[in-house]
Amino acid sequence: MAKAAMKISATVFSAIMAGASYGADGEGLAYTPGEGISFGEQAILSGEAGVAIDSRYMTYGVTDGKDPIVTPSAKLTAADWVYFGVEAIFDTAKGNGKRGGYGNRAGKYTTLDAIGGIAHDFELCEALGALSVDFNYIYEYIPRHDGSMDDTQYLNLELALSDLLIEPTVAIERDIMADDGTYVNVNIGHTFSLVDGETEEDDPVLTLKPSIGQGFGNTRRTRGYGLANDHGGAMDTTLMCELEWAVNDWLSVGAYVAYADYWFDRRLRDGARDYNAEWGGSEDRSWNVFGGLGFTATF
Repeated sequence: MAKAAMKISATVFSAIMAGASYGADGEGLAYTPGEGISFGEQAILSGEAGVAIDSRYMTYGVTDGKDPIVTPSAKLTAADWVYFGVEAIFDTAKGNGKRGGYGNRAGKYTTLDAIGGIAHDFELCEALGALSVDFNYIYEYIPRHDGSMDDTQYLNLELALSDLLIEPTVAIERDIMADDGTYVNVNIGHTFSLVDGETEEDDPVLTLKPSIGQGFGNTRRTRGYGLANDHGGAMDTTLMCELEWAVNDWLSVGAYVAYADYWFDRRLRDGARDYNAEWGGSEDRSWNVFGGLGFTATF
């Protein structure tokens, strides 16, 4: 890949970066800000980089850290099918690591994920629109603390029908290294356009999406996460409101606020209360309110 890239002339490279196309009727090689490099209508390569700031470290609706975290990420997608990415979580203060049992990691990464996957949109029919499919593998590296090794691996599958009114999404996560547990989240919501694009074909400039999601975990998942020893079932119920602003063709800004609780299973609700209470008496509850802000650049 590197040797081939070096053979592109400076003139061609400059034209690509300027958004010019080559070939009759714009059917040749082209670069479009926010969409990447294509040949005719076939996507060749696109990239994405982002950073997210969350008010606290949340997993499955329970608190893994009271202090804010920062999550930078990057991804490259080839031919609109195969992608590779990396993501890390950084603590902003020493409290998360000290109470979480992995030392003072303020300003340092606490997890580092290497990701590889296949994602594509399949047109089904006029009534259903497109089915988005994303299947990926994640290796999660966790810095060593007191000689312990807590790395794990995940297989994930996400299916979404974003053209429907209620925009259903099903996400399945399988931990294949730490506890062999399975977690499923079912989510529905609707995206409202607050500010439309310049034409009917353009994406909205500003959108608002309220949604509700329900998580389910088998016994290995709830046991592995310290919520129950011999009981699986309905886990976190999350109400979320997301706001997204398309600043231009390649940059977007998003913000969200969320409420999570364990509504439907008393035993897991008690487990969530005990889990949260480890962060102090004020956290002795099964629910959490949290939010965040993120920036994404596509190229």
